[in-house]
Parts: sequence; C-alpha cells; structure tokens
Amino acid sequence: MVRPTLTIPRLRWWILGLLFLSTVINYIDRQALSVLARTIQDELGMDDVAYARVVQAFLLAYTVSYLASGRITDWLGTRTSMVAFITWWSLANVATAFATSAFTLGLYRFLLGVGEPGNYTVGPKAISEWFQPRERGLAYGIYTMGATVGATLAPPLIAWLAMTLGWRAAFVITGGLGLIWLLPWLWLYRAPHQHPRLSEAERLVVPAPEPVRAEQPVSEWARWRPLLLQRDTWLLLASRVLTDPVWYFYLFWFPKYLTDARGLSLVELGQVAWIVYLAADLGSVVGGWLSGRLIARGVAPIAARKAVLRVAVLLVVVGPSVAFAPSIPLVLVAAGCVAFAHLAWQATIGALIVDRFPQASLATTFGLIAAGSGFGGMVSTGVVGYVVTTYSYTPVFVGMAALHPLALALVWRVGRRAPRSVPAY
Repeated sequence: MVRPTLTIPRLRWWILGLLFLSTVINYIDRQALSVLARTIQDELGMDDVAYARVVQAFLLAYTVSYLASGRITDWLGTRTSMVAFITWWSLANVATAFATSAFTLGLYRFLLGVGEPGNYTVGPKAISEWFQPRERGLAYGIYTMGATVGATLAPPLIAWLAMTLGWRAAFVITGGLGLIWLLPWLWLYRAPHQHPRLSEAERLVVPAPEPVRAEQPVSEWARWRPLLLQRDTWLLLASRVLTDPVWYFYLFWFPKYLTDARGLSLVELGQVAWIVYLAADLGSVVGGWLSGRLIARGVAPIAARKAVLRVAVLLVVVGPSVAFAPSIPLVLVAAGCVAFAHLAWQATIGALIVDRFPQASLATTFGLIAAGSGFGGMVSTGVVGYVVTTYSYTPVFVGMAALHPLALALVWRVGRRAPRSVPAY
C-alpha cells in the first residue's frame, strides 16, 4: 500500500522563507569585508585606494555575472541554478580567509562577485512561479529584507567572530552557512506544478504555469533581441545604475565612515552599525506591503508600484544631513532614513519587473536590468574612493541625494508600451 504524500500548509511561504535566508547569508558574506576593512587594510598594508579597487573587483564580476546568471537561471531552472550559485559564492567567501595581499584579496572577492548575483535572478523567478500579483510586492519585500537583515547581522556577528577567532575564521564560518543552507533547499524546492507536497487548496492560489510553446530552436541573439529592444528594459536598467550606488555606499563605505570619520572602534561599530540596516529591513517590507495594499484596493499593479517609489524619493533626500549631524545618534537616524527609503524603492522596483515581464524569460530580464546595479556600483566606488581620499565624505553624501529623483523620472515612463514577446527558454 502506497502512503499518500503529506502536504505542507502555506508551502509558498516556507519557500519564501528559504529565499529570505539565502539572501541573509548572501549579504553577510558580502558585508564581511566592509566590517573588517580597517583590520584587513592594516594587516595587508592597503590604503583606501587599494580597498576601493578590491571592491571594484567584486562589482566588476558582479556586473558581468548578472548577464549570465539570469540566462543560467532560465536555462537550468530555479532549483538547480540556486544550488550552483550558492555553492560557488560560499566557497569563494571561505577562500577570502587565505588572502595574503591586496591582489589575492581582490581575486577572491572577484570570485564572490561571480556567484552572488544568482541569488537575485533565482528569487524573482521563484516569486513569479509561486505568488500572484497581489502578493508579489510583499513577497519581494520579505525576500529583499534578507539583504538588509544580513547587513544588520553582519557588523555584530563579524566583529564578534573576528575578535574571538580572528578575521580569517570569520570568512570560513560565514562561508559555511551557505553550504548548510543547501540541505533544506534540495529537500523542499520544486516548481508548483511538480511539487508533491503542495495542497490542493494552495494549488488553486499559486499562478498557473505559463504554457510552453512548441517552437523551432532559436539562436541566443533571438532570445536576447526582444529584451534589448524593449524600452522598459533600458529605463529600469538606467534607474538601477543611478540608485544602487547609494546602497553600495552604505554597504561598503558607511562602516568605514563610522570608524574613519567618526572615530568608532570595531567594538563600537558592532554595537551601532546594525541600526541603519535594521531601518533598511523595515523599508523593504513596508515598501512591498504598501504597493500590495494599493493593488488590493483596486489600483493597477504598475501604478501602485510608482506611487510607492514617489514616497521613497521624498525620504531619501535627507542623505546630506548624515555628514552634518553633530552626534552619532543623529548620524544613525539620518542614515537609517536613507536606508529605509532605498530598500522600499528597491523592493518596489523588483516587484515592478516581475509584473512587467513574462515568466519564461524573467530571470534573464532581471539579470540584464540588475547588471546596471553592478555597473553603477563599480563606477561610483571608484569615485567615492577618490573623493574620500582627496576631500572628505561630505561631497558623497550630498551628491547621492540627487540620484533617486533622477531615476524616478525614468521609471515614470515604464509601462506605457506593451512588452515584446520573447521565445520560450
């Protein structure tokens, strides 16, 4: 007698929880370098320009890899591609423990950058497979919140590991987290229409799989061409180029700002830096929840996303006050406001992409658009390194306040034309 397979209630939310955890781990691995920057610079004899080049090496790989990661995700599927990506970046993070110079440090962070974008092409594809439009904003916000939870946990966790076991052990331990994560992922994840533990009640509320069209084999160019000729692709890519440098600055430079410009020790940094990233946690959830509420009240999905983006822009312009705040608590309040607004923006942009493009090519499209994130971060990191070394942090805080308003002018034009069809993958 064959026993029936037990179903898992609210299975789509358990899967979202795993994506949230993978994003937490992704950001802990990424943030480890910025938390330990001063310690590593002193041991390896690196100045701020050399540190900026290490960050640029990561962002160069991150940018280029986005283009391939999306295509790999659509090709291999959500489950298998995630296994490949998290294995790669976890091993690269472990390898960072063996850096002996600025060059080897840059090499290992370059390899980290090769693997990490896959987390952000798999996530949106999984959300499109498991969540209806009215839930996608909240789902994407929770998934994105993993990044800020990781950034929140990283300062105290990494500082404690470094002070207890040494900075090299911190990279080994945090890299091992991703390899452990693979176990529940391999057990739990399947596409909805293939999942043996999906209840009949939940099967009725997850999106139906898109029909697979029987087509003649097409070239890679034929697959990419509709995406490259779609105006919305370039508008959204340009918006990422403009706005993501703000987040990269708060990830890679803000902890250094607190130690270099505000005089905090590693212990003090671990005690307070997490507050800014906690504000970002709240922003990602509130941004996703708010657009979902607007949709539930009858607002069209794209219009709801744009309304939330407009609110985020009003908040993010307080950024320059970070440089002029007379005390650490006020620095954290101002920086937290910017982090809250940017993550609300980022979660909403992600949901907008999921709304706008077909599921069959979503990961490829998302990877192409997100490449703008890495490009903007790579260019801005070089600029930040030069400005901080030559002048101070103040021009950076002031200049970044203009980026989100410029991006809003671009995003406002999204959705005015129907997207081009893309061959099935």
